[in-house]
Amino acid sequence: MSDLIGDGKVRVAWAVSIANINAPAVAELTAAQDLTQRITPDGLKTDPTTAAVDTGSLASTFDTEEAGRTKFGNELVLKRGSTPAEDLPYGTFVKGARGFMVVRRGLPYDTAWAVGQQVEVYPTVCGERQNKATTANEVMKFTTPMFVTSEPATNALVA
Repeated sequence: MSDLIGDGKVRVAWAVSIANINAPAVAELTAAQDLTQRITPDGLKTDPTTAAVDTGSLASTFDTEEAGRTKFGNELVLKRGSTPAEDLPYGTFVKGARGFMVVRRGLPYDTAWAVGQQVEVYPTVCGERQNKATTANEVMKFTTPMFVTSEPATNALVA
């Protein structure tokens, strides 16, 4: 048995539009802005939380629950770039910017988008970006909170 190592096996892109989030087209993903090399190693957060629904009654003798609504706490921590092209995410992720964050896991980063690949697609609106405090021996960074605006497709297949 061998484990899947995550280093270099995640790709993140920002698409302005995707016609079908359950089956994004190769052309849509190829045209999307590749963010992967600008995201810090620990800077991709797609953390779901599921609310608990109390299913107990007056007759209950112990607490029971069912899974309720799911919410994603998405956030990116990105490096600032020294050229306009490298710093494009800083200008892109302003408060109110809308688009689709697409995440592919488990394949080498430089593998081209292809039909049948499993991806996560999050319809998103950006919150206010937060400049990180500068620190010695570190690159300049910023954080952008991303609010999921409708149900994401976390098991989408590229078409």
